[in-house]
Amino acid sequence: MIVLKAEWEIEKMRRAGALTAQARDYVAALVRPGLTTRELDEAARRFIAERGGTPSFLGYQGFPASICASVNGVVVHGIPGDQVLRDGDIVSLDLGVIVDGYHGDTAVTVAVGRVSQEVQELLDATRRSLLAGVAQARPGNHLSDISHAVEEVATGAGFSVVVDFVGHGIGREMHEDPQIPNYGPPGRGVQLKRGMVLAIEPMINMGGPDVRIRDDGWTVETIDGKPSAHFEHTVAVGDPPDVLTAP
Repeated sequence: MIVLKAEWEIEKMRRAGALTAQARDYVAALVRPGLTTRELDEAARRFIAERGGTPSFLGYQGFPASICASVNGVVVHGIPGDQVLRDGDIVSLDLGVIVDGYHGDTAVTVAVGRVSQEVQELLDATRRSLLAGVAQARPGNHLSDISHAVEEVATGAGFSVVVDFVGHGIGREMHEDPQIPNYGPPGRGVQLKRGMVLAIEPMINMGGPDVRIRDDGWTVETIDGKPSAHFEHTVAVGDPPDVLTAP
């Protein structure tokens, strides 16, 4: 069931979103060759705690870290560890923060040093697909208008959309209804209303769309091993849409 948020709840989510965005940008700025993904996780945990927030991911269904750090062909849910970032890699940083009982959720994919032109095009297209989806989060539109906008940008740039994982509603829980696919025809599904808050998150692959989950039960990777990018914002439906995790 979709629960509409009152204005005072969206204000609380605005504070959660602001800290989430600050943490995202702080950790993204640390990315460089030679750093481990565990060091990024530890930096995020300290940053969030020092500002009075709680990492949404830590302990969620047993997840062992405060962020997801997904390198190259890992799509989402990469567990931070001893992996060393190298020049030419990309790393997707996905994190959530709880403030006063409400969640913010965001992701960004960052180039490590210098990346190839094709990889940069993947990052740019995924970022554009997120912005296109966000632009459709207006009262009177339908949920699939977001999905279609994401897919149109991604496939138009020559990339493929992950179909097995989706965006979601968000509020007092990190994952709420509705689910938000990143593909499909426009004009279908739930009609968008003020009070809906959505986590819109394109996951776009350089190669094919097929993915698998590693034996750790979390890490999602492309089957063909080609790079994947992930960008995400928490957005309150409005005219214009209200991006709660804007920089």
